[in-house]
Amino acid sequence: MTSALHHVTAIAGPARRNLDFYTGTLGLRLVKKTVNFDDPGTYHFYFGNQAGAPGTILTFFPWEHAAPGRPGPGETFETAFRVPEGALGFWMQRFIEKGVRHETPVTRFGDKVLAFQDPDGTRLALTAVAGIDGEPAWSDGGVPEEHAIRGFSGVTLLLSDAAPTAAILTDVFGFTSVGREGTLERYRADGAAMGGVVDLRASGDFPRGRPGAGSVHHIAFRAAGDAEQERMVRRLAEHHGIHTTEQKDRNYFRSVYFREPGGVLFEIATDDPGFAVDEPAETLGQSLKLPRFLEAQRPHIEAVLPAVA
Repeated sequence: MTSALHHVTAIAGPARRNLDFYTGTLGLRLVKKTVNFDDPGTYHFYFGNQAGAPGTILTFFPWEHAAPGRPGPGETFETAFRVPEGALGFWMQRFIEKGVRHETPVTRFGDKVLAFQDPDGTRLALTAVAGIDGEPAWSDGGVPEEHAIRGFSGVTLLLSDAAPTAAILTDVFGFTSVGREGTLERYRADGAAMGGVVDLRASGDFPRGRPGAGSVHHIAFRAAGDAEQERMVRRLAEHHGIHTTEQKDRNYFRSVYFREPGGVLFEIATDDPGFAVDEPAETLGQSLKLPRFLEAQRPHIEAVLPAVA
């Protein structure tokens, strides 16, 4: 049983700025425009590839006046996307033209990596990967298809002690340790083209991170369906003494959550039913979608949500 990343969910500031950066600057598709089911006065944006495939989805809760987060152990330090091997030059030039904070490319585990930040300080990276030019990519003209993002490479978790987290990655999600560079140890999900990398960075005993704009709220791992999710839940309890929440219906997947030993909030999300369950695949993200239990409140919700178009 091997999993990989399903999605990553982060916290942002103003919704319009968040939407403009991810669809405009990065050229991702707005796959779903809905609300935070637990706070329906707040948007929940899903950005991904043209199909909204698992392993491509970065989601945001944009709170207009969110205070900045503070980096520290117990959080996702960086989220990395995959781009074709020859695309980094295009992206460096684009970041310069658009005023995006970025670093000089470095080599990490043999890959060229360009680290950058969004307007809220969310730490991101582009990883150049050979042989992915033919993979599906979304392009509405802003970013040429040959340079477009092809989903996730993976995430880097910052932890005081990486060993307990590593035990869950390997035992529950089927990742394998494939190498170490300095304080980073890389774990890979065999056979996962997208979202198959989790790097653990041991930080030692520093003050814990503080959630806020620019920080990641949780990361989600894939389960093909309910039966596989239940197997993971059972293994967590029997092998690690960790119990998840009850299953929650998120309309586009069904989820359970737990706090892993290092403090990062993990989710296990089903691949089904997907984002085309309530609107055609051709028009994903164009209209505000609400779960059935909030539909009666639509006039009020639409009145309080910030204008984004």
